[in-house]
Amino acid sequence: MTDLLNTINFSINVAALVIAMISFSACLVARNIDFETRRFFTVFFSILILYAFFSTVGQISVLFSDNARILKFSVFMHSLLSSLLMPMLTIYMLHTCNENYRTSHVFKAVFGLWIIYILLLIFTQFTKHIYYITPNGDYFRGPYYPVLLIPPVLIMVVNIIALIRRKDRFPSRYFLAFMIYFLIPMISMIIQMVSFGLLTITLGTTLGAVLLFFFIVYTQVEKAVHQQDENSRLQAANTVLQMRPHFIYNTMTSIYYLIQQNPEKAQQVTLDFTTYLRKNFAAIAKDTPIPFTSELEHTKAYLAVEQVRFEGDLFVTFDTPHTSFMIPPLTLQPIVENAVKYGVDPELEPMYLTIITRKTNHASEITVKDTGPGFQNDENGEPHIALENIAKRLQSMCKGNLIIESQIDQGTSVRIEIPD
Repeated sequence: MTDLLNTINFSINVAALVIAMISFSACLVARNIDFETRRFFTVFFSILILYAFFSTVGQISVLFSDNARILKFSVFMHSLLSSLLMPMLTIYMLHTCNENYRTSHVFKAVFGLWIIYILLLIFTQFTKHIYYITPNGDYFRGPYYPVLLIPPVLIMVVNIIALIRRKDRFPSRYFLAFMIYFLIPMISMIIQMVSFGLLTITLGTTLGAVLLFFFIVYTQVEKAVHQQDENSRLQAANTVLQMRPHFIYNTMTSIYYLIQQNPEKAQQVTLDFTTYLRKNFAAIAKDTPIPFTSELEHTKAYLAVEQVRFEGDLFVTFDTPHTSFMIPPLTLQPIVENAVKYGVDPELEPMYLTIITRKTNHASEITVKDTGPGFQNDENGEPHIALENIAKRLQSMCKGNLIIESQIDQGTSVRIEIPD
């Protein structure tokens, strides 16, 4: 029975060690988490690895060597290291709710209990009242063994009370994460206290730490993704508000001269320009995909105005049989505007612009082709940056892709793929 128990304890400690090492690696490579969180969990999992390591060494000693010195040292070290996790977590909890731990009564109470635990741990190295190691390498609990576990249990109780009292100052997932961490090791400690020889607290502490890490990182990543989406939306709104002054000026000038030369055409350009402005400003309030037909109307209004300005230099063809899908606002129109801005030049050959839509097996495709001067795909210039910004919005809002093919003097092709 003793050999079976030792084997179970060895398996528990190895499992805890492996989980702690995997979590430590995940902490190092995790993205979109803040510096304080990464630093805390890096140190936390480092201590946890050492804690599980010494606990495993102790079990190896029990199973294979019966070396009293190794067992005594490993038991002391894993008891010491496990205790370090408690005040660390208190500090991080207080930091999370923007409270200075140095002046906190909670931390002072936890630190005081931790000192008592350390003194008891040192005391037990010289007596047999709490636990002791025989010269043959056997571990035994003394009559006052539960006394050693009282300070850790009280620390967890203090932390739980402090957490509940500060519930409104935590994000909901943070509160749940801390509560899980406090409860799992406490339950494991109670089980270890009443079941002689079963070392459940090592695995319980490790699993609690992993769940704490998962909930907090998940919350921070979700917040970062939301912030990126918000930045994309604001960037789109900023693009709308920063319409090129010369575009507005030239359009109004064209309308001015057309009023005398061709009143009907002047009316149509005014209507197209009004539609363009209305669609632009309506896009500011949109943070979800819109029907493609709306974006197409916006694009047609823009191109109608530009064709009046660049009469004879800009020719447009629409081949759009497929329109029954959704698209992020300000996607097609800025791509077309980018093509016109950098492709139409009265000193060059007229530019031909073609807009095509197709339905594939798993996506809706939009292709914008032009015969303009083109640019290098690896060029970090303004045209390329503008398209990259659109690509980010496509990815964040509908998991869409944007593929750019452009060569100098051979024109540009921009393809949008929006999955079903």
